[in-house]
Amino acid sequence: MKKIFLFLLIGASGLSITSCKKKGCTDNGAVNYNSKAKKDDGTCLYKPFLTINGAAQVSINVGSSYADAGATAVNKDGSSVAVTTDNQVDSSTTGTYYVNYSATNANGTSTAKRRVDVIIGAENWTAVTWALTTTCSGTQFPLSSSPSIVAGASASEIAIDNFFNLVGGTATGTINGANISVPQQTISITIGDVTFSGTGAMNSTGTQIQINYTYDNNAPLIGVLLGAGRRGIFFPLNRWTPLELRGAEIEVYTGISTLYEHS
Repeated sequence: MKKIFLFLLIGASGLSITSCKKKGCTDNGAVNYNSKAKKDDGTCLYKPFLTINGAAQVSINVGSSYADAGATAVNKDGSSVAVTTDNQVDSSTTGTYYVNYSATNANGTSTAKRRVDVIIGAENWTAVTWALTTTCSGTQFPLSSSPSIVAGASASEIAIDNFFNLVGGTATGTINGANISVPQQTISITIGDVTFSGTGAMNSTGTQIQINYTYDNNAPLIGVLLGAGRRGIFFPLNRWTPLELRGAEIEVYTGISTLYEHS
């Protein structure tokens, strides 16, 4: 009885040692990957290997030209595969755009995309010749029709030279993308001072800036004729007593860029 038991035990053990491993594609990057396979049999099939040239995310200033770096694709054996490109970038308007790539062989299609952010950069403020086209300020806040916006002391600062008509002056502001903040400051116009501050923004095409100013003007020779709601020059009876004005004005600057023409 003991001999039979030992024979059966040895037989079962031998059966376990001689069992076969399942073969197939063991590379999970292949289109025919077999998760049950224990031994690779060399049958793996692959879609094209697609690579984006350069960074997968880039930013450009609105109004600038965009030249895409493209992408390349190869088969497993290194042979090249044609890449189809769908470029959705509109550099004339701020926003997030994508360049889509695809490459196809007998085993399928591979895809990739590049993100392109079209933004308002510092150059959109300073590399343009601006002209004042709309104002309701009259003589109380006499802005120049041809200001010059230049870079300031830091990357986020600008200076608006020739700020006022006739008397000039320089205003400073802080930019953050499309937004501008003009901190409270004072410009002397010989016969008095104008203290002002403001906030505003550039439009999505980088062609217009609108700033809402709040000001305090104590110049004695500049005023408002209140009789019929008209605006004009007012000469106080006592020229030594300043006439103080307060108000809020919306100023619009329209620029002409060297990259594109405005109507």
